[in-house]
Amino acid sequence: MTSRQAQVFLLVGIAMLFAGYDMNVFGLAAPQIQASLGIPEDKLALTLSFIRIATIFAVMLAWAADLVGRRRLLLITIVGQALATLATGFVQDYNAFVACQILTRVFGYAEEMLCYVVIAEEVAASQRGWSSGTLGALYYMGGGIASLVFAFVTVLPYGWRSLYVIGAVPLFMMAYMRRRLPETQRFEVREKEVEKMRSRLAAALEQTRLISREYPGRLTAMLIAAAAFGFAIWPAEFLWPKYLQSNFGFKPYETTLLIIPGGLLAVAFNILSGRLSDHIGRRITAILGCLMAMIGFAFFYSGLNIPYLPLTWIVAFAGFLLADALIAGLSAELFPTSYRATVSGLRYLTAILAGAISLALEGPLYNVFHTHGIAVLVLMGTMPIAMIALLTLPEPAGRSLEEISGEARHA
Repeated sequence: MTSRQAQVFLLVGIAMLFAGYDMNVFGLAAPQIQASLGIPEDKLALTLSFIRIATIFAVMLAWAADLVGRRRLLLITIVGQALATLATGFVQDYNAFVACQILTRVFGYAEEMLCYVVIAEEVAASQRGWSSGTLGALYYMGGGIASLVFAFVTVLPYGWRSLYVIGAVPLFMMAYMRRRLPETQRFEVREKEVEKMRSRLAAALEQTRLISREYPGRLTAMLIAAAAFGFAIWPAEFLWPKYLQSNFGFKPYETTLLIIPGGLLAVAFNILSGRLSDHIGRRITAILGCLMAMIGFAFFYSGLNIPYLPLTWIVAFAGFLLADALIAGLSAELFPTSYRATVSGLRYLTAILAGAISLALEGPLYNVFHTHGIAVLVLMGTMPIAMIALLTLPEPAGRSLEEISGEARHA
């Protein structure tokens, strides 16, 4: 990388590390938060579904990045996430917790969308797969740090609340450092076109209309893949720390002892696979990730009496990490600069809302089967749809963004 590319990657990637910490606390500390705030068992996944309403507002922020710039929005998102995370540590009831977490995710989801956009626009074609994989790895390494702090949840003052206060501190530090983040060169060219439009609202409406007309097939396939993957994966990904503690009998520190080495293996695999996708293609590598996640979680939630069964989480997590990062990267690679943040926002909105619907259904399924494991496995049935949709997308590996987006329209 050039010095500029390295600077951009570090300012974006390190923030993703701390954002990953923030976004994973609820899943890790779910039993403690559940007991503290009086959340019923069949409403736990539904609570996360409520919180994911934030996606709608996050997408609005992401769309604005195609009009006002990536840098300005990334400054807003990290400050907003830091403030909302800090506030979560001081809530006194369930409603306040949900409200603060919605605000946290409005800014956090927008942050994640825009980070992939910035990387796609600033990094060379031969490095985009590695960069997307590493960006996703940093995000979930943040989850590993959260699990390390979570090991001490029973001795920290104020318990789970301290996890959020601790997580807010580095976000404020990164907000200060991000003042040095430059605007992407591709948006600087695009900005001259935006200034000619009558209004930003009109520009946003025009963006949506044009992309639907110029890339209908490509956009539809991307959104189907995102929806099917989000629906299948999020209940499994959210509930596994609770499942470890309630079904496998893991204590908080034992959960951390699995997460740290297992997560490091998954992160290393993700980075190597990102590089591999630069050679064999994004689509095949993403499908491999989907298969790993589906098979790994199928064993993890199966309820079988098999030695070392909790270790199958490592395979599932590695696959989830890989597929999630590459699908996000594809949404940024397959469309021109003028649409890139908009499509990333649509992809994120679709995946999160599909996941929210799936999480809302998990509670009724729990009441039917009386176990989270079977409920999660039923909901994972949409994963093959995601893999089929990925196969229909163009292959961007090794090609310039201009070459990819310059293909025949209506594709």
